[in-house]
Amino acid sequence: MSAQPNIDDARLLPVLEKVQAGARLSAADGLALYQSPDILSIGYMANLVRERINGNTTFFNVNRHINPTDVCVASCRLCAFGKKARDPKAYTMSLEQVWETAGRGWSEAITEFHIVGGLHPELTLDWYCRMLRGLKERFPSVHLKAFTMVEISYLAQRSKTTVPDTLQRLREAGMDSLPGGGAEIFSERVRRIICDHKIDGSEWLNVARAAHRAGLKSNCTMLYGHIESDADRVDHLVRLRELQDETHGFVTFIPLAFHPDHTPLQHIPKTTGFDDIRNIAVSRLMLDNIPHIKAYWVMMTPKIAQIAQRFGADDLDGTVVEEKIYHDAGATTEQSLRRAELLRLITEAGREPVERDTLYRPVERTETAFTVLV
Repeated sequence: MSAQPNIDDARLLPVLEKVQAGARLSAADGLALYQSPDILSIGYMANLVRERINGNTTFFNVNRHINPTDVCVASCRLCAFGKKARDPKAYTMSLEQVWETAGRGWSEAITEFHIVGGLHPELTLDWYCRMLRGLKERFPSVHLKAFTMVEISYLAQRSKTTVPDTLQRLREAGMDSLPGGGAEIFSERVRRIICDHKIDGSEWLNVARAAHRAGLKSNCTMLYGHIESDADRVDHLVRLRELQDETHGFVTFIPLAFHPDHTPLQHIPKTTGFDDIRNIAVSRLMLDNIPHIKAYWVMMTPKIAQIAQRFGADDLDGTVVEEKIYHDAGATTEQSLRRAELLRLITEAGREPVERDTLYRPVERTETAFTVLV
């Protein structure tokens, strides 16, 4: 643990006292953290909490992303991935293509498929259930982390059924947990501008609540670096924290940097490493009841994700393999990392790497197989 730095910003002194005492931070404390230039002091405090919760461990997993379609009925200004069905560049996989994509390049024992896509106007709930069943039949040991809260709500609406019934059908078909995307920023003002075609923040939280009540775990996210204010970010974090107090269903929080390229908001400057590190640190300090904070290397680059391990992050995500959504928006990172590279990023930061499954159970790996330690 690093020595306590000199606190240059007096606004942080009462925050430090709370952090050292293990007390919950207020919304006003969150604003002070976002508005302070003293990033080293903020990082010191976030690291205190990170090591209090997760010690010196940094987690990673061996996973693969699958995006079955980029066809989407929404027209969100923040998105470069979704396309209309008539767009000649749009794609929709057949079930056989989904299953073939899942098995392509099977050189490492993948423990998770991360499955999200557009809001397709024709694919039915039954189609997605068949997709999940096919994956489970072919890859029975792989955890299926599938569908954002937005997708769940859309499938329920199209099927003229309830969100709980939709979750039950998907779970029976093989869905094991939810990735937690699509939250963006809960502020109604901001959502009207950047994603007015999506469910609102309260609806996103309600779908997450229903999933947790059904016994499903999920992640949660926040998209930052567009038109939101510091107060919008703090409100978002507090509302996630309140739901977690109620359900205890969130496993990991992932702050997601907005990539403006190829979107209607491409005039907005990209986030800096300073922004990325601050959002990792503030989220660790505010979300005292969510076990893990992920530095998603795909969006913030492996180098920044490596630094983030000393600013509150205890997870780097995984091998990923063929990420589409953020690369369509201009991400210049690799689309996958080998397991050995993730190990290097963690050990060079002075942390202890632990391979995990989706629910953070350690994975013991040999040359030919892996075992989840329960």
